[in-house]
Amino acid sequence: MDKHRIYIVEDDRKIAEMLAGMLAKYQYDTKIVEDFDAISNEAQEWDPHLILLDINLPTYDGYFWCRELRQVTTCPIIFVSARTSEMDQVFAIENGGDDYITKPFHYEIVLAKIKSHIRRSFGEYALKQEERTVKLGKHTLYMERLELESRGTLIPLQKKECVILELLFSQHPKVVSREQLLEELWDDQSFVDENTLNVNMTRVRKKLQDYEILSSIETVRGAGYRFLLHPEEA
Repeated sequence: MDKHRIYIVEDDRKIAEMLAGMLAKYQYDTKIVEDFDAISNEAQEWDPHLILLDINLPTYDGYFWCRELRQVTTCPIIFVSARTSEMDQVFAIENGGDDYITKPFHYEIVLAKIKSHIRRSFGEYALKQEERTVKLGKHTLYMERLELESRGTLIPLQKKECVILELLFSQHPKVVSREQLLEELWDDQSFVDENTLNVNMTRVRKKLQDYEILSSIETVRGAGYRFLLHPEEA
């Protein structure tokens, strides 16, 4: 079995290296963040089983990055921070975190929490259920993997791209309204700029084109969007 991968997002290099060294002794494969402006990109490329995330980081804080990470991964995220207030712990959970450890910490506690979350997510305590898929013609959407399979080609997706395609697939050939898409993509629509949906839809369309998918997404003026299934992919 491959080692479980732990992504360490910590701006104190000494602490990050100490954590990496400790985890290596217990057969974990670790990666310390390299670019604090591309945390979600690094996570998507490395595909960790668990993320250790500090709050006080350069440019953007850990709350921001936790929200960004939740667009590309469902793995457990444990905040590790010197902030000890109850509200910081509440913000961590509300922004997508799974657990919270305060500094200074005991390595035994960090290790125990990592083991617990990995057991629940990937080990003997993980729910044994069939992978959720949505099929349309020769396209298969793998929701947990964030992947689209089309004519034998696997296409990686971001979480919002996957949600958009799931709605369009499941309601095909009906039109999906902009309101429904906004409701599924963001919990609070009042804080979403109207252009944000356009940007995400453009990304999905470009991805389909980049992988030479013949099917496309049609804009139905005044109504929403509809997935047009090409005859060769039906």
